[in-house]
Amino acid sequence: MDSMPYRSFSENLEGHVKRCPLLKQTVALSGQSFYQKGINAGQEEEDKKMGSCSVVTSEMKRDLLYSMSVSKFLQLIKKIDDVHGGICKDIEDSYLSPEACNIWFNKEIDRKIPFQEKHVLQQGSILGNLEKFGVLKKCNENVGCCESNVEEKEDNSVSAVVEFGAGRGYLTQMLADCYGINKVYLVERKSYKLKADRSLRQKENLVLERMRIDIEDLNLNAVESLHGVPYVAVGKHLCGPATDLSLRCCLSRQDGESPVLRGLAIATCCHHLCQWKSYINKEYILSLGISKDEFHIMTSFTSWAVDDDHGSNVPGVDDIDLLVSNAKEEEEGEVKDDSLSSVEEGVKKMKPMERAVLGFKCKQIIDAGRMKWVKNHGLDSKLVKYIPASISPENTLLVAG
Repeated sequence: MDSMPYRSFSENLEGHVKRCPLLKQTVALSGQSFYQKGINAGQEEEDKKMGSCSVVTSEMKRDLLYSMSVSKFLQLIKKIDDVHGGICKDIEDSYLSPEACNIWFNKEIDRKIPFQEKHVLQQGSILGNLEKFGVLKKCNENVGCCESNVEEKEDNSVSAVVEFGAGRGYLTQMLADCYGINKVYLVERKSYKLKADRSLRQKENLVLERMRIDIEDLNLNAVESLHGVPYVAVGKHLCGPATDLSLRCCLSRQDGESPVLRGLAIATCCHHLCQWKSYINKEYILSLGISKDEFHIMTSFTSWAVDDDHGSNVPGVDDIDLLVSNAKEEEEGEVKDDSLSSVEEGVKKMKPMERAVLGFKCKQIIDAGRMKWVKNHGLDSKLVKYIPASISPENTLLVAG
């Protein structure tokens, strides 16, 4: 009698394994030359506090915060203030609507393509900042000229794009429509419907390759069709560690057979998901006097920058300077060491504006480390606010060329 449920379970499991789409995808992926498990994951470190788990969860980060002494907590906040004041002074507004993208801004595109104005404005500004940086060249007359004269492009021009975390691929769709890119590589681990792939494949002289793979496992140097090809890397709202994985994927291993990275534009977001293991510039963070545990606590602070607690109080905030000036008006409520019995009490006493300011500062420090890592790898780079926060509070763009 007892063997019947077991046999039924075994039969069900065997049947599921035979038709499991995830298993089929994994088997197919393992045979690809560009698949290399964990190549962009970052360095594993032994951590007695966290055990063998390499992913530090939100709960673990919160435990780190609440286990601090009150004095250490206040010292960390002062350290964040001091560091931010020294390295994040020149993040300028760069809200661009490039002429090359007018066919999208004016809705002169295929009506079957999904159109949401806020996304089009974001995509256009990302590409405009690449053009401003000299990475992209706009067409002299129209898009058709770019597509028909691909082989006549200058040696320093870009002929390919790799979009990380591509989703449906509409950032690349705009790039191909407006700047004449003729090789497209879409990197995305999830499956999507209503993708841009169909309209991209209809473009003459355009080669499209969608790679369903985690960025962590992508060896870009092993993509044979990219060998020696000048390309631009883009990503719109690459969540948490995905930004670090993408940067490592593009810049860590350069040799004679490597693709030729001409520039990149990555809109960062979801810094609360960042991990020490994958973060691209640990050396820089440590040089600022910020420890691994403090880094994880800082990532938890970043969620305060875009949460709902302060949104109604600060409508349409477009930069941290306004938040800081508003926060100074509330300094009378500043938390003091001798008034607290615990860090948890201190967090609860912080006003929404204070929390928002602290969150934004942590986000910008994390992104500043990424920018400096890109500079150390030979590209001029900067951070800009590429879109008003009223369109998206996640409005920081790392652009390089």
